[in-house]
Amino acid sequence: MLRNLVIAAALVAAPAFAGAAEWTVDPAHSTASFTVKHMMVSTVRGEFGKMTGTASWSKPDYSDAHVDVTIDASTIDTREPKRDAHLRSPDFFDVAKFPTLTFKSKRVEKAHEKGHVTLVGDLTMHGVTKEVALSVDGPSPILKQPNGGQRVGASATTTVNRKDFGLNWNKPLEQAGGVLVSDEVNLDINLELSKKPPMKAEK
Repeated sequence: MLRNLVIAAALVAAPAFAGAAEWTVDPAHSTASFTVKHMMVSTVRGEFGKMTGTASWSKPDYSDAHVDVTIDASTIDTREPKRDAHLRSPDFFDVAKFPTLTFKSKRVEKAHEKGHVTLVGDLTMHGVTKEVALSVDGPSPILKQPNGGQRVGASATTTVNRKDFGLNWNKPLEQAGGVLVSDEVNLDINLELSKKPPMKAEK
């Protein structure tokens, strides 16, 4: 993942693009969160506590990037235990039947916003797969570590309609009008990716 770096940074990082390199999501420093409207007046934020995945690319413009991410649906956390239990239930994610959310990229497209690219792929949630487009900002310049490993960061956002994925539960607000939970859900993914140091050749 995925952004045209300024020329100077690209020159510094150029050796890292010699051949496709696989990066691994660092779960301790990566987050997958979402926001929805509650009762049409406030915004509720939630987060999934466990995410794993990989990313790879070989071209400096990231046009051949591939990203594969898996999120543990049972780790949903909105800071309200009763609400979290409801979200895990068959009314929403039904985590006993559909324990994960996944995103598998298919292609990279140029974005209208400068410094971004669009990552198109399949999002699978609640057993339903739909194509979505993520607006990606990143990656950061590559950080080289003393042990020879490397780290890089990127963030991505998109908006989906939860009913497209079969998450249909809602409750009408009879007096005020509207519904309890919005259909639109904003997704926000922040990744820190790491790559192991190269193997030392045996003497």
